[in-house]
Amino acid sequence: MIVVTGATGNIGRTLVPLLAAAGEDVAAVSRGLRPAEPAGAEPVGVESTGAEHAGADEGVRRARAAGRVRHVQADVGDAASLRPVLDGADALFVLLGGELNSHGESPHALPTAAADAGVKRIVLLSSQGSATRPDAPSHTRLRAFEAAVRAAGPDFTILRPGAFASNAFAWTESVRTRRTVHAPFGDVALPVIDPADIAEVAAAALREGGHAGRTYELTGPAAISPREQVAVLSAALGEEVAFAELTREEARARMTHFMPEEVADGTLDILGAPLPSEQRVSPDVRDVLGRPARPFAQWVARNLPAFR
Repeated sequence: MIVVTGATGNIGRTLVPLLAAAGEDVAAVSRGLRPAEPAGAEPVGVESTGAEHAGADEGVRRARAAGRVRHVQADVGDAASLRPVLDGADALFVLLGGELNSHGESPHALPTAAADAGVKRIVLLSSQGSATRPDAPSHTRLRAFEAAVRAAGPDFTILRPGAFASNAFAWTESVRTRRTVHAPFGDVALPVIDPADIAEVAAAALREGGHAGRTYELTGPAAISPREQVAVLSAALGEEVAFAELTREEARARMTHFMPEEVADGTLDILGAPLPSEQRVSPDVRDVLGRPARPFAQWVARNLPAFR
């Protein structure tokens, strides 16, 4: 059995049916018993939901009907609540809630509980910034979780994605109602990653050999700026979408509704002044999956109904 935390989020809702379709029994863990309804995405590094999950939800329903998936209500921030589901599990996918990026119980609590339950493999979703910004307060907790997973005992794989393509879900309402996107740093390009690629890499690491002790940096196939993303969206819709640039302060005010201030500040540092290592395209998606990472245009095509 494989335990997937964050099962109702942007990655989990793709990962769960992928694992079930491969014949795995899955415990899909979330704070609620039912998957969340589609909504707008939160900023970089925070799991989100969106229109693309309609197909993923149907996959989960089919897998549940076949007896492969059971949904479990538990809190990744409370290791004690996860202990019953960890018993008998072979592998664990860890996606930390946004609040755990700034506070909460010891980073060692969940990996230790998994090891005590006999879990043999842990895959942790971390962030590219954990490596590229080693002194940034915004990534202190993620670095601590990485260290805890490495020390816990089971085999581990760490995934460090960069910016998510699905952050564009934050634009859905303004695109639908005003054909306008509001975002900061319009001409700063990053190689955004499709969450479906993250889910596929996670599935490989959870199921296959050869990934123990590895850390994968996950990016899209090419750097693309917010303004260029809007151009892709405009072309897909067949009508113009305007771009209105936010100041850093305006963007920060919006982001702190969804994440701690230090995380918002660290995210804006990456979005506004990325290091060369944060703009570089990583080969890791291709190396693990045997194909290139999906481009932003493919993510848009798959999710276009959300913007109409």
